[in-house]
Amino acid sequence: MDVARTATALREALLSGTEALARLAEDRVDHRFKGLPPDADGLTVAELTAQRRNLFTDGFTTPVLALSAERLEHNLALMETYAVRHGLAFAPHGKTTMAPQLFQRQIERGAWGITLAVPHQVRVARAFGVQRVFLANELVDPAALKWVAGELAADPGFRFVCYVDSVRGVELMDAALTGTPRPLDVVVELAAGEGARTGVRAEKECAAVADAVAATGTLRLVGVAGYEGEVPGADPERVHAWLRRLVALAVDFDKAGRFAGRGLDEIVVSAGGSAWFDAVADVFADIPELSLPVLKLLRSGAYVSHDDGHYRKVTPFNRIPEEGALEPAFRLWTQIVSRPSPAQAFANAGKRDAAHDLDLPFPQVVRRGGVERPATGIEVTSLSDQHAWLATAPEADLEVGDWLGLGLSHPCTSFDKWQLIPVAQADGTVVDYIRTFF
Repeated sequence: MDVARTATALREALLSGTEALARLAEDRVDHRFKGLPPDADGLTVAELTAQRRNLFTDGFTTPVLALSAERLEHNLALMETYAVRHGLAFAPHGKTTMAPQLFQRQIERGAWGITLAVPHQVRVARAFGVQRVFLANELVDPAALKWVAGELAADPGFRFVCYVDSVRGVELMDAALTGTPRPLDVVVELAAGEGARTGVRAEKECAAVADAVAATGTLRLVGVAGYEGEVPGADPERVHAWLRRLVALAVDFDKAGRFAGRGLDEIVVSAGGSAWFDAVADVFADIPELSLPVLKLLRSGAYVSHDDGHYRKVTPFNRIPEEGALEPAFRLWTQIVSRPSPAQAFANAGKRDAAHDLDLPFPQVVRRGGVERPATGIEVTSLSDQHAWLATAPEADLEVGDWLGLGLSHPCTSFDKWQLIPVAQADGTVVDYIRTFF
């Protein structure tokens, strides 16, 4: 590959991505964006940001989702440090946020690239200049494959890797890619076990898939991968055992010469969700020397915002507190609109606004007259489309008009309900707005 051509393409891609990010700030604020001040209509996002409005006193309407500026920065820094400490490359899963501004901050924090799940997400990443994409899925859609092939042909600096988990999938990919100038890099996905999600169930079948890849001129085998979060009955012992199987598969492929003669400069071994990345670090630390350097690629994504429910309970930092702690960065602000009895109240945020697939929102603070206090005696019992049903104990001090701050569970289904998310400092000053593309 021509080095000068690659360098030129890289500069052009980075410039294009920078310009695309800058254009986000030129978008006009209007009815598309929930929770923003009505009197900001017509301002550009940059102009609204420059006003440094206060989330609580400068016209924001409820419900409104906010990210903590301080906690967001803390989480980005912590995972950067963790990956470096353990010798891991990091490709955080972008499907969590689908926010190119956060992709850029992750890359600035040392991320190798961005993990994604479906073709649309890859198109978003490319539109904003992401140069390395790991697609944690088998891609068999002909139109999407041809688009990826076009991106690879036009940009020598673009790196794209995706799963393969069947001979049939390899055949479909090969048919769609016939005649393309650059082979598409693939990793064989090892399933996490019987009854788990995608992936090849047995090592013998993995070899058959690898052989099918080798028989094509359109695909190039570059490693192995999988997702330990799908291990049935996951516990430390089972997860470590499966990760050792994944490493052994890479070793066996290497001994068999499956990575030789394809112009590789590294072998990819990849795993890592947000619940077991400590196990990934443990097992990947013991990967033996192979014929080529190993790219030990971690893909955890929920860390950016963390949460107050599922991931707060399962994060590996609970097991390894000496390495730090992630901080929940989301808070959904809603307003009490009905207090029909001493035992019940209703707020104006519901399923359209709050994640609810893993846990219901968690009342954290009540705000009245500029003063915040703990949301004592308040519980969310269910959600309607636009209402939160609240049970209130005798000690709950709650009135119509109060703002209620809710913690959320599951970042992946929190980001997707909001197109433009204020980033607020601890005193409520909004210093940025994060655009999402779902």
